[in-house]
Amino acid sequence: MELDPEDAKIITLARSARARTGAAEGAAVRDTDGRTYAACTVALPSLSLSALQAAVAAAVASGALALEAAAIVTEAADATDPGIAAVHDLTPSAPVLLAAPDGTLIS
Repeated sequence: MELDPEDAKIITLARSARARTGAAEGAAVRDTDGRTYAACTVALPSLSLSALQAAVAAAVASGALALEAAAIVTEAADATDPGIAAVHDLTPSAPVLLAAPDGTLIS
């Protein structure tokens, strides 16, 4: 499957966020203005966020009102990320791409 260059970009950003921190997952979202936001899993004693929840939070905190697409990079075989609901809170039709750590699209 050939990825749109903008979708490939958010997968690359998600991979970078994951690799930079050694987190379990990385995620990135693209808003309707084309701005991108990347994040990794947050696991603190007082705060736990999935990578996708953190990326959506960063987008919303920066004023994003809607999302075009999202990507999660993980070793998991399927997407059960609670951040998917957050993506769809903003834009029910936004696709959420799931990729392996090497960037291979899973779904």
